[in-house]
Amino acid sequence: MDVYSIVTERIINQLEQGYIPWRKPWANCLDGAFNRVSKRQYSLLNQLLLSHKGEYATYKQWEQLGGVVKKGAKSEIVVFWKMQEVVERGKDGKEEIKQIPLLRYYNVFHISQVLDVTPIQCTTHYDTQPIEKAETVFREYIEREQIDLCIGDGNRAFYSPVMDSITLPSLSQFEKAEEFYSTAFHECGHSTIPSSRCNRVGDNRDAYFGNPEYSKEELVAEITSATIMHSLGLETPDSFRNNCAYIQSWIKVLKNDKKFIVSASGKAEKAAKYILNME
Repeated sequence: MDVYSIVTERIINQLEQGYIPWRKPWANCLDGAFNRVSKRQYSLLNQLLLSHKGEYATYKQWEQLGGVVKKGAKSEIVVFWKMQEVVERGKDGKEEIKQIPLLRYYNVFHISQVLDVTPIQCTTHYDTQPIEKAETVFREYIEREQIDLCIGDGNRAFYSPVMDSITLPSLSQFEKAEEFYSTAFHECGHSTIPSSRCNRVGDNRDAYFGNPEYSKEELVAEITSATIMHSLGLETPDSFRNNCAYIQSWIKVLKNDKKFIVSASGKAEKAAKYILNME
């Protein structure tokens, strides 16, 4: 039995044991604009409204943290929707209570406008070291295919087919290097979609987040990752379990039909061989 069949069989066996919770393998990074007190990022609309990335808070919040807003500092606004009950009378004369959304705002100041407050560390960092053989495979593939690579503190890992680019969190955000490379090879799996590589363009033409076509591609990418990690001897019990948990989360969209794993495995084998330069 070859490595591809072995990995597929083990995935199916793991899934048959029941629910497996997925764990995001990297530490969160507070990127964009966020509230210093709640540590929550502001909405996309507010991200566009605010002038800076980093910490914001109201005047009172900075005061409670021991800070002093600089004299003459100009505040910015953060908007939010507030539901307000209104009573309307219908055509039949009966009163009806409705919820009406009203746009409200409050004023905030960026940390650069505040004295006596030390910025918080936005990301948990580990002393994680690269694994030479995985790094070699990853970098050689990126360079060979001339894929744009962006690695830095962040909360997202994704492949952009429009830009032909891979974005990953920093290696130091991962407690274990194996989890970084498992994530990296997942995105490499997606990067084999173009016709110039493994040509799964037709499979993904109608894909959008959460639909069956999207789910099938996620299976291909994750099985590609699991296969490469296994072939490099870098698979750990935790990394394989997380591979299976991720696969399980997407196969639910496909009504838990394991035939899709077998189908995806054939495409993953082709993708893994392409990344490993075995074709």
